Amino acid sequence: MTSFSLSNSPLRGIVPPMVTPLNPDGSLDTASTEKLIEHLIEGGVHGIFILGTTGEFSGLSYQTRKDLITQTCQQVGDRIPVLVGITDVSIEESIRLSEFSSAAGAYAVVAAPPFYANIDQEELARYYMQLADRISLPLFLYNMPSHTKLTIEVNTVTRLSSHQRIIGLKDSSAHAVYFQSLCHAFQDQPDFVLMVGPEEMMAETVLMGGFGGVCGGANLFPKLYVELYDAAAGRDFEKMRACQHAVMEISKNIYQVGQYKSSYMKGLKTSLSFLGLCQPHFAAPLFPFSETEVRELRTRFDRIISEVKVSV
Repeated sequence: MTSFSLSNSPLRGIVPPMVTPLNPDGSLDTASTEKLIEHLIEGGVHGIFILGTTGEFSGLSYQTRKDLITQTCQQVGDRIPVLVGITDVSIEESIRLSEFSSAAGAYAVVAAPPFYANIDQEELARYYMQLADRISLPLFLYNMPSHTKLTIEVNTVTRLSSHQRIIGLKDSSAHAVYFQSLCHAFQDQPDFVLMVGPEEMMAETVLMGGFGGVCGGANLFPKLYVELYDAAAGRDFEKMRACQHAVMEISKNIYQVGQYKSSYMKGLKTSLSFLGLCQPHFAAPLFPFSETEVRELRTRFDRIISEVKVSV
């Protein structure tokens, strides 16, 4: 079990949504998972979030999810918190995965709204209350409207924060006004953790009162994103501008190869393969880049390393 608990200070900093290294048959690539975890911890990240969108959770078998939870919690130990995504269309499966995560030693779980079902805010609030009542770990809400087609409205978040096990929210809406509204709503609840997903706006949300970022690019360059967070938290605007420039170059060059809606995921995981940190295998329905696209990405990746001078 980890040494982190609700009695500790609220989670702050960079918590990468870890890529799930896969073998060609969809099973967990345990050797690459070990290397990636150590890469993240050595880069100074403040936590690890597995089985999120970047972790391709929705395409993984429950066995692969459990294998990843077990290995990550055992390997990380008490070094940093491990957060586990338990999003599912079935509340029973989310509860089972939460309790499995608790037994493995996870710090907290993260749940987006159940996708597919057409529900309103009242049904959503009752769902989260029911989920929180039936699990033993702290719970982070996960606002991901582009994927779930539903926004967890600010009033719903404030209502849910009354539950002792609901301790924060990750916002991946890329909507600055929404996040600012959350910060305003929780100005008298300073321990309710508000983190942002899109790395391009992480620094500005920290200036707004946010707690940090769940930044996909930190899989590749954890030190850069930790430096950006530290600069924003410390109001070092010169350092922040330099790091922000690097982050935007990564976003422009790594996440925008090809004409896919999944270009972010393809670019990130393929770039990790360049560093020998995972194989470029994806959970269906995603599929790898073509040879031409891999060559284009490699050219862009090498340019970022040499010109932007991002350290691995």
